[in-house]
Amino acid sequence: MHSIDTENASLVEVLRTAFEGESNVQARYREFAAKADGEGWHGVASLFRAAARAEEIHAANHGRIAHQLGGHMQFEPQDFEVKSTLDNLRSAVAGERFEVDVMYPAFVTQAQVHYDVAAIRTFTWALEAEKTHVRLFSEAEALVDIEDEDSWVTMHRDFYICPVCGYTSEEEFQAEMCPACNCAWKRFECVG
Repeated sequence: MHSIDTENASLVEVLRTAFEGESNVQARYREFAAKADGEGWHGVASLFRAAARAEEIHAANHGRIAHQLGGHMQFEPQDFEVKSTLDNLRSAVAGERFEVDVMYPAFVTQAQVHYDVAAIRTFTWALEAEKTHVRLFSEAEALVDIEDEDSWVTMHRDFYICPVCGYTSEEEFQAEMCPACNCAWKRFECVG
């Protein structure tokens, strides 16, 4: 048993990093949502709440796999500053791009080195969801930047979150199945 723990120690550490990162992003996005609502960007607030729910799902998935490997996950909140909604969107886009371009591809590779199908799956699912976050946050950033008050960013909006992988969509029924994990679309959660 000890050799398994040693063998998986680096993978558990990667899972811990992902768990802590997603947990902190979830907390940050909830605060960003409150700021956006306060500034009248209700659609952006809805998006931040939806992304926070997706990050919560990612953290739970990462934590579950780490636990199966003998790791223990504990959320250590990091300090962050809530700025204007536009600045918060810029921060979200930068963070999501980092996860898509650098973090999750590296974590998938690490899981592949360990031949751990569950870790590969949780990282791949998160990667696919983060791609949708980049797209949605980028669109919101562009609309807030030009102060387009006639667009969706000012109106309450529902988003749909896969309860298995956190995939996020602005469409109520995009497909029969989640494009990331094949969960039935009818199981998606509505977050607004």
